[in-house]
Amino acid sequence: MFEALARIPEEELKRRRDAVRRHLHVLAPEAGGILVFSRLNIYYLTGTFGQGVLWVPLEGDSVLLIRKGVNRARLEAGIDHILPYKSYSELPGLCADVGSPFTPTLAAVMSGLTWQLGTMLAAKLKDYTLVPGDHAVALARMVKSEFELDILRRCGEKHHHCLYDVLPGRIHPGMTEREIAHKAWEVFFGEGHMGILRMQAHDEEAFLGHVSAGDSGNYPSGFNGPLGLRGEHPASALMGNANKIWREGEPLMLDIGFQLEGYHTDKTQAYFAGAASSIPADIRRAHEFCMELQDWMCAEAGPGVTPETLYVHCVEEAGKRGFADGFMGLDENKVPFVGHGIGLTVDEFPPMAKGFTQPLEQGMVIALEPKQGIRDVAMVGVENTFEITADGCRCISGDRYDMIPVK
Repeated sequence: MFEALARIPEEELKRRRDAVRRHLHVLAPEAGGILVFSRLNIYYLTGTFGQGVLWVPLEGDSVLLIRKGVNRARLEAGIDHILPYKSYSELPGLCADVGSPFTPTLAAVMSGLTWQLGTMLAAKLKDYTLVPGDHAVALARMVKSEFELDILRRCGEKHHHCLYDVLPGRIHPGMTEREIAHKAWEVFFGEGHMGILRMQAHDEEAFLGHVSAGDSGNYPSGFNGPLGLRGEHPASALMGNANKIWREGEPLMLDIGFQLEGYHTDKTQAYFAGAASSIPADIRRAHEFCMELQDWMCAEAGPGVTPETLYVHCVEEAGKRGFADGFMGLDENKVPFVGHGIGLTVDEFPPMAKGFTQPLEQGMVIALEPKQGIRDVAMVGVENTFEITADGCRCISGDRYDMIPVK
């Protein structure tokens, strides 16, 4: 009676599961397969946002076990074995019945389980040894296929159009941050944003993004990013505040993600309340410095370059140029990275940070976000999403990074 709204090609899903197997063989060679629990990773590997567990053996067929939504999974998933279950104790028998038995040692994507459920799983599978398998999936998701890159490129194009071409005509000084946030939503929804941003870090949330006018950009923040914000309320420190007005002479920072067909691009656009000629020298200089760093990273990033190389250069340049104090945030807002991987979540592997020496590869997609806090004034800077190509790096979220004057 029903048809799937969309299906990921089966060859694409097979490529993903095979990539997980290759990484698992290196990272946990004692494991004969991996149990995947998070709904997003189940989607990545099957094509359905299933509630349950996916068993991917190193050899043999994968098995998707669903607590709720078996019929929807059968519409959407590119996998043969889709079975209902009620208890973790049923998993070994169900998988064995379809010819994919558990092995004595099982890897598990442990970040997909709460402590309570993890303890329950260990108790129900007491005859098996469980080892971490999270990184095998993270590494598989890190390198995108042409199927994924096509979505991300379209996402980035819409993203730039919204923030650079359309939104400046919908906002003006005198509006509150909350009013600006609502205008941004109107524009984004009009271009096909699917209404959700997903974060990978435990207990981290995002809704639309950050809308920070003037000194909101340096307001104390618990979000793991450099841009501060007042947010709606202590219970929802996201979007923009109804009592903070964007006033003449103030920068406005919109750090807002776009989501299309499950994939995200990240972009920060800076605006200024007034004519371009009235932008104060310190604000202009700081923003131009951030654009220079982004340009440098784009020129240098490519296969073989490490995330650490990009980060160390930017920190050193900030010190040499007199920007060390507010680079990547002021005081507690300062973060130890200048970018991150991005895809099905905003914050994917790897961060552009010290200690991350695994080289970039063709097909990776990263967000680069050099930002500069100006004490008692604002935060300025840029963020865009970039694709690592065979011979370098290219921006997929626009080609203009200047601060837009709005009167």
